Amino acid sequence: MRMAPTSTLHAIALAIALSTLPPQPGWANEPAAATSAQAQAALDARAAEGQAAQQEALRTRVVGPASVPLKDQATFALPKGYIWIPQPAAGRLMKAMGNHDSEALLGLVMPAAEQDDHWMAVARWEPAGYIKDDDAKNWDVDELFNNLKEGTQEANKDRKARGFDELDIVGWVERPTYQPPTHRLVWSLAARPKGQPAGEASGINYNTYALGREGYITLNLLTDEAHVAADKPHAATLLQALSFNEGKRYEDFNASTDKVAEYGLAALVGGIAAKKLGMFALAAGFLAKFAKVIGLFALGGVAVLRKVFAKKA
Repeated sequence: MRMAPTSTLHAIALAIALSTLPPQPGWANEPAAATSAQAQAALDARAAEGQAAQQEALRTRVVGPASVPLKDQATFALPKGYIWIPQPAAGRLMKAMGNHDSEALLGLVMPAAEQDDHWMAVARWEPAGYIKDDDAKNWDVDELFNNLKEGTQEANKDRKARGFDELDIVGWVERPTYQPPTHRLVWSLAARPKGQPAGEASGINYNTYALGREGYITLNLLTDEAHVAADKPHAATLLQALSFNEGKRYEDFNASTDKVAEYGLAALVGGIAAKKLGMFALAAGFLAKFAKVIGLFALGGVAVLRKVFAKKA
């Protein structure tokens, strides 16, 4: 197996940085009654798990170009210049960054080029059934946005309980666009931690969907508002590299035998997506502040991890 270049470090080191930072207001508060020893023990455990997650990602990564099967549904032609982190390593990294792992998670995509180290993409498979797309002709984009805000407010309860930032939705980065010939959906919005100054960069979820016969695959690119314009082509490249297997394509749908989803295409933006947003926006927010995180991590830690890559290579 070919080794990933050392420039992949920054994307994977994010999990370690998050794990080793001291408690910060709003996203890593320890219970008020906890002693300093208990707080330190929790930080040590987080750091150890972050290191273990990074090491597992190093061992299992796939370097493009490569063909990556996505369950029995599709094939991902991972292009040159990209790295795939499969399950269960992907889920472990997501948890290290304060997100959930789940059966739906397929893997993570990260850039191999150092100059592009501020983003990653989360791939998921949702076996929802055949998604009817006729509602895309008449959907109300303003209503979809309001649904997203309401869903995020509900998801904030979980984030607060887990000691992470609550989120505010800022606005559309790209209004929902659906391409009927290819059955691809794209939309994006900006989110930031509650209380973050308006002048600071916001985290961006750049969401792409590919509809199939039995459900859909999502590729959510996490970046920040300063880089989203430059990173959008990556999202398009990755979406184009995804193809459903014969018999699993959207056009293979059989109305007499196949399951039809209980919701339509609009729910992937304003309904179902509101719940999913909470799983990714936290990581996007940290990516938006990546330089600050690495600074707190103390750059010496990055140098140590570079040595790890060098030895592996």
